[in-house]
Amino acid sequence: MSSNLENAQAQMRKGVLEFCILSILSRNEVYPSDIIAEMKASRLIVVEGTLYPLLTRLKNAGLLQYRWEESKSGPPRKYYSLTVEGREFLHALQLTWNELVEAVNLTTKSETQS
Repeated sequence: MSSNLENAQAQMRKGVLEFCILSILSRNEVYPSDIIAEMKASRLIVVEGTLYPLLTRLKNAGLLQYRWEESKSGPPRKYYSLTVEGREFLHALQLTWNELVEAVNLTTKSETQS
């Protein structure tokens, strides 16, 4: 049972990862390590091996853009932000998320809560 539960939990987290990353990027441009730190603080752990391919996929889909900034302490840094299309996509995801949360809450409501 433990293995099945862990798999179900991992699938649920994976399903919301893109939504959460786009939400973080909607606030301002972000360096990938800042995304990782914010996700970790929210207890949604994401590692570089997961984040970078996802950022590349979102960029190739036209949802993200990036700019290079010189760093005083190492190589240049890539800062990501949403494109106009990315903001529209995030808005659609937000609507879908709200509908999904409402549907799940209605479906999982116990008899004692009525």
